[in-house]
Amino acid sequence: MYTNESLYIAHSANGPISLVGKMCNRHGLIAGATGTGKTVTLQVIAETFSQAGVPCFMADMKGDLSGISQVGKTSSFIEKRCREFGIENPEYQACPVRFFDVYGEQGHSLRTTVSAMGPQLLSRLMGLNETQAGVLNIVFRIADDVELLLIDLKDLRSMLDFVGSNASKFTTKYGNISAASVGAIQRSILAIESEGGDKFFGEPAFDVEDLLDTENGRGIMNVLAADRLMLNPKLYSTFLLWLMTELYARLPEVGDLPLPKLIFFFDEAHMLFDGTSKALVDKLEQVIRLIRSKGVGIYFITQSPTDIPENILGQLGNRVQHALRAYTPKDQKAVRTAAQTFRANPEFKTEDAIMELETGEALVSVLDAKGAPTVVERARILFPLSQIGAITEGQRLDIRNAAPARIKAYDSFFDRESAYEVLSATKAEADAEAARVEEEKELARQAKEEEKARREAEREAARQAKEEERERKAQEKESKKSSSFARTIFGTLAAAVATSVARSVGNEVAKKITGSSSSSSSSSKKSTKSTSGKIIESATKSATTTATRTLTKEILKSIFK
Repeated sequence: MYTNESLYIAHSANGPISLVGKMCNRHGLIAGATGTGKTVTLQVIAETFSQAGVPCFMADMKGDLSGISQVGKTSSFIEKRCREFGIENPEYQACPVRFFDVYGEQGHSLRTTVSAMGPQLLSRLMGLNETQAGVLNIVFRIADDVELLLIDLKDLRSMLDFVGSNASKFTTKYGNISAASVGAIQRSILAIESEGGDKFFGEPAFDVEDLLDTENGRGIMNVLAADRLMLNPKLYSTFLLWLMTELYARLPEVGDLPLPKLIFFFDEAHMLFDGTSKALVDKLEQVIRLIRSKGVGIYFITQSPTDIPENILGQLGNRVQHALRAYTPKDQKAVRTAAQTFRANPEFKTEDAIMELETGEALVSVLDAKGAPTVVERARILFPLSQIGAITEGQRLDIRNAAPARIKAYDSFFDRESAYEVLSATKAEADAEAARVEEEKELARQAKEEEKARREAEREAARQAKEEERERKAQEKESKKSSSFARTIFGTLAAAVATSVARSVGNEVAKKITGSSSSSSSSSKKSTKSTSGKIIESATKSATTTATRTLTKEILKSIFK
C-alpha cells in the first residue's frame, strides 16, 4: 500500500515496514527457497509501486503474476492477515497491465536488433570463447565502417559470410579472422534459430521508454511471459541484460527522485551470472551502480544471496529474505552468508530465524530516509490486493486488445533493406559478372578450339592432298614402266610373229600363185580375198600360244587391209 511517499509492504511486531520512496532506486533483493512466498512478495511490492504511479517490469515464470491484472478477493488467509495487521475492509484492485512475449504468443512481440544487442551480449548468448568473441567484435566493426545494418540473424549470418570470404582484405586493418572462428559463430547462430531465438531479433524494435507509461496515475505493470523463454536460460538472462543496459543507455540522468521512474524485477537472478565473463560482470556492476541516477531501481529475485556477486550484493539496500533450508554444509554456509548481509537485531539470531520462517514470513531490512539500512525485522508480508494466481486466455486476450496502437504495432513485422539484402544483391551482381566473365572465357576457349580444329583440318587436308599427289605420281610412274615393258615385249613378240608369219605367208602365197596361174583374170579378186583369209587362218593356227595367236591374228588383219 502506498501512503505519504511510503510503500507499505510488511508488518512486524514493531508495526508496519515500508519502503522509503526516494530510496527505492537503491535496488533490492527478494530471496528464499522455493515455495516460501517470493512470488507473492514480488506481487505485493509491484502493485504497491503501481499505486504510487511507478511502472514496473517483471518476468512471469509460471503465469502466476498475470493475476496482478485482476481485482483480488477475500480469503481466509487474507482475513487472518487483516486481523494481524489491523486492516479493515481492504480495497481490492487490479493494476493496469501489458503483456509481452519474445515469441509473440502470450503477449505483444518484444524484439530488438542485432546491432542494439551488441557483440558482447551476443557472445554471451552464443557461448563464444575469447577468440570467437573477438572475431564477432570485428564483424560488428566492419559492418559499422561499411554502413551495413545488422537487424536480424540473417543479416549477421550474411555479414559473417562476407567477412569470412574476404578475410585477407580485412586482416591488416582489423586483425586476424580465422575461418574456424567464423564457422563456430555460424553454428551458434543456427543453434539460436533452432530454439526460436531468431524471433527476438528484428523490427520494429522495442522502445524501452514504452515501459515508463502510466494509466490514470497508476504505473503500468509490464509482464513478460517467460514460461517458454525459461527453457532457454541463456536467451532469457541475455534478454534481460540487454533490457537493463538499454535502459541505462537511453534514459537521461535525473538524480534522486521522490519515487523511481521504473522498477525492474529480475527473477531467477542466478541465471544472470551463470557462465558470464568477468568483463561482463564488471560491466553489470557498473550499470547497476549508475542506473539509479537514471531513476531506475533493480530488484533481484533468487533463492540465496550467494547467487549474487558480492560487489553487486553490496548495492542492494532493500532486502526481503524468506526461509532457507540448511540440510548440507553448503546450505548452512549459504544461511550464514545471508544472515551476515543484514544489520543484526539483538532480539533474535538472524541465522536461526532464516531457517525458522514460515511461508509468507520474511526477514526484512530497508533503507531509511538517510540511506542507512534498518535493523532486520522478522515480519509477515502484506497480502496483494490483486488476484493471486494465473488468469484465463480470454482475459489475457482482452488485455492485449485494449493496448494502445503503438504497443499493438509491435505485433507487426517488417524487414527493411539491411546487410542481408545489400550483400545478397552485391553477391548476385558479382555472380552475374563472374558468370559473364566465365561465359566470355568459354566463348574464347571455344573459338580457340575451333581455330585449332580448323588449322588441324587444313593441315590434314594438305597432307592428304600431298599424299594423293604422291600416289598419283607413283601410279603414273608405274604405268609408264608397265607401258614401256609392254611395248618392249609386244615389239619383240611382234617381230618374231611377223617373221614366222611372213615365212608362212610367203610359202602359202607361193603355193597359191603357182597353183592358180592358169585361172582366168576375172576371178582373181575373189580368189585374192579368199586366199588372204585362208592365209590369216593358217598363220594363226601355226602360232603356239593363245596370246601369240591373238597377236598374230591382229597383225595379219592389219597387213591385209
